[in-house]
Amino acid sequence: MAKFSWQGKTVLITGGTGSFGRAFVNYLLAKPRPPVIRIFSRDEFKQSQMQQELSARRIDQVRFLLGDVRDKDRLLRATQGVDVVVHAAALKHIHLGEYNPFEPIKTNILGTQNVVEAVLDTGVKKAVLISSDKAVYPINLYGATKLCAEKLFVQGNVYTGKSRGVFSVVRYGNVLGSRGSVVPIFKHQKDTGVVTITDPKMTRFWITLGQACKFVEKAVTNMQGGEIFIPKIPSINIVDLAKVIAPGAKLKSVGIRPGEKLYEALITEEESLRLKEYKDYYTVTPQFPFWEGEQVKKRGRLKKPFIYRSDKNDQWLTRQQLRQLL
Repeated sequence: MAKFSWQGKTVLITGGTGSFGRAFVNYLLAKPRPPVIRIFSRDEFKQSQMQQELSARRIDQVRFLLGDVRDKDRLLRATQGVDVVVHAAALKHIHLGEYNPFEPIKTNILGTQNVVEAVLDTGVKKAVLISSDKAVYPINLYGATKLCAEKLFVQGNVYTGKSRGVFSVVRYGNVLGSRGSVVPIFKHQKDTGVVTITDPKMTRFWITLGQACKFVEKAVTNMQGGEIFIPKIPSINIVDLAKVIAPGAKLKSVGIRPGEKLYEALITEEESLRLKEYKDYYTVTPQFPFWEGEQVKKRGRLKKPFIYRSDKNDQWLTRQQLRQLL
C-alpha cells in the first residue's frame, strides 16, 4: 500500500470545535505541509474562539463551516472536493442522553447516516468515525447510538460502488482532558475538600488527546475499509485518579449514575474471533463480502477469544504516571 500523505489533501472534521477536533486541527497544522482543513460544527461561538486562537498559525489553511450533521444538504456542500472526512461530531454526555433520548438519536445515528451519504454522493476517498468504548456491550443510549454509528460506517463500504471510497472506525476509551471528563470535576471539587467518586472499583481505559490524534492518523493511513481500529491503551482506577488530583481530599462514594458501568470494554468476545493484532493496536475485521481479499491473509487471527476490559487490562497507569500526564 502506498504511503499516505496529507500534502495537497482537503480534510473535513465534523465536530471540529470539540476537544478532539481542536487537537486534531493543531496536530495537522504542525505538519510541514498541512492539508486544507474544513472545520464543520454548529457552535458559532466556539468557531469564533478557535479562529482567534489560530490567527497566527496558518489560518489560511483552515476553513470554518457552520452546520449541523442533522442537515444533509449542508453536509453535501461541505464535503464537495474533500479527500478525507473525520467524523467526530456527537452528543456524548450519558446522563443528558438518558433524559433527552431523541436528541442523541438525531445527531449520533441519523447525523452519521447523513455523513455516510454525503461521503458517497461527493466522492470522498476516506472517512473515519471516532467511536467510543461505550459502543461495546452498551447499557446506555449514548453507547447504543455509537454502536449504530459504527454499523453505519462499516456497512457504508457496501454502498461505495464505483466511487471507491472507504469507511473505517476508530474506537478508544476516555480521553484525558476532554470536555466532560472527570478530571475538571475533580479539580473543581479539590478546593472543597471532598471529591465524589461513583465506586472505588470503577476502572476506565485512558488515552491522551495527542495519542488519539496519532492513532486516527494511523487509521487513515492504513485503512482498507470496514475495519474497527482499537489502540492498546492503559487502564486507570478512579480512586488513583482522584488521589492524584486531590491528594488531601476526602473521597465520597455516591454510587453509579444511570447508564454507567464499573468497567468498560474495547473488544467483545465475539469481535475477538475476527481480530487481527499488531504491535500497538488491534483491528476488528468485518464479516461481509466487501472485505474478502488478500489483505485478510496478511495477518493471522488470534486463536483464543477474549474480552478487552478495563479491569482485566495488562497495562495500568501508576499514580506517578498520572501525575506526569496531568
